[in-house]
Amino acid sequence: MEYLYPFFIAFMLVFFSELGDKTQLLVLSFSTKDKAKNILLGVALGTFFSHGLAILFGSQLGSFGNDTFSYYSKLITYASFLLFGIIGFIPKKSNDYSSGKDSTKTSFLEKILSIKINYIIIIAICIIVGEIGDKTFLASLGLGLEYPNYKFSLILGSITGMVLSNSFALFFGKLLGSKLNPSFIEFLSNVIFIMFGLIGFANMFVF
Repeated sequence: MEYLYPFFIAFMLVFFSELGDKTQLLVLSFSTKDKAKNILLGVALGTFFSHGLAILFGSQLGSFGNDTFSYYSKLITYASFLLFGIIGFIPKKSNDYSSGKDSTKTSFLEKILSIKINYIIIIAICIIVGEIGDKTFLASLGLGLEYPNYKFSLILGSITGMVLSNSFALFFGKLLGSKLNPSFIEFLSNVIFIMFGLIGFANMFVF
């Protein structure tokens, strides 16, 4: 049972954060180009190398065994969850990625999409590039810091969250797009981040 809690946290954070995300939209664009199982395999592979790397790195830092370091790492982790959630509620000047860092990343991903190689590899590369520096990538790093002894559960939860989230995009994309307001999905994602941040602080200072 102790392995289920880290798995659940990683799954929830990744699943809700990826709904409507730019990397999910890229995956959705492959829906007519290859079989769903191949697309989801690419998603799983890319998640393993992006979120998995973040979790493993965070776990190494969290395994130092220093109580002071452990305390502040938890503080930073939970504060980052709250920060990601709060920032998500700040109105954005633009909903597209027409400027700055996002424009560069999106342009690079579009170039990857044009390469004529196995789609599984292309999708995996898209996920790796798209997720590096993203809030779910940083959250995975924080989870590795918080749960250094549960690397497998965290990686499995992260991969499951990404695959299931993108499964919805592939199989129910049009339906979800017409029934669910994107702002509601973003709202839910922000609430999830804030909720886990508050729960973490409660565990540190109350219980």
